[in-house]
Order: sequence, then structure tokens, then C-alpha cells
Amino acid sequence: MKRFLQVLVTVMALIGCIGSAFAADKKDEAKALVKKAVSFMKQNGNEKALSEFNNPKGQFVKGDLYIFVLDSKVTMLANGGNQKLVGKNLANLKDAQGKLFNKDLMETAQHGGGWAPEYKWSNPLTKKIEPKLAYVEPVGDLLVGCGFYK
Repeated sequence: MKRFLQVLVTVMALIGCIGSAFAADKKDEAKALVKKAVSFMKQNGNEKALSEFNNPKGQFVKGDLYIFVLDSKVTMLANGGNQKLVGKNLANLKDAQGKLFNKDLMETAQHGGGWAPEYKWSNPLTKKIEPKLAYVEPVGDLLVGCGFYK
């Protein structure tokens, strides 16, 4: 029995390490996708960039990672993961726990960008509500972001 518990603890520790490494990789990928999107936007202009960001089969959608763009009034201009949100004002949209998470996203962008506080959102691949972190950067009066599901 003691041997079984030792093996079980070892297996659980390995799973934890793999999960941490996976989250770190996703975090790096999300940030890199935002950097790529910001560069694309600056080089090609907003119209072309928004069109590309909204393309669910384009270069800014990678599995459960996708670019989203909000304007200063918190209207969704692009969302590679959910086209139904484009054109909608999301200032009062709450996550699964009732949190006005877009406020956090906007405040983070207004302070130069970075990682916004965690929120709960529907994963377009699993269709389940999952914890999510988003990296955002300001581009003029727009917010460009990408989140990953933990």
C-alpha cells in the first residue's frame, strides 16, 4: 500500500509539472499572437487587420487561441473565436461568475498592456466554461488581445 501511494504521488507530481509547462507554453503563445497581431495592424491598417482577425481560418486563430479587438467604448470589432460578438457593445457583459471582465481588459490596456485578471469564458473548442487569462495591448484607441484557457 505504501508503494502504491508513493507511485500515486509521483504520478500526480508529473501531471502537475506537465500542466504547468502546458500553461506556460499557452501563455507564451497567446502573448506572441498579440505581438504578431499588433505588428500586422500597424503594417496593414485597421480595416485589413480586423478582416483578418475575424477570419476563423486565418493566421490569427490557432486552436483555442484567437485575437479579439475592442474599441474604447468596449464594442467588439474582431473575434476569431466567436463571430456573433462582433459589432456588439460588451461593456456590461459578465463572465460565468458575474464579473465585468471587459473592464479589467480595458484597464490593463490603458495602463500599457499586459496580463489582465483571470475570468471564466466559454472555450470555443470544448464548449465549456473554463478559467481564462488574456494578454492585451493598446493600439491607438483599440485593445488587441488573446487569451488562453487554463
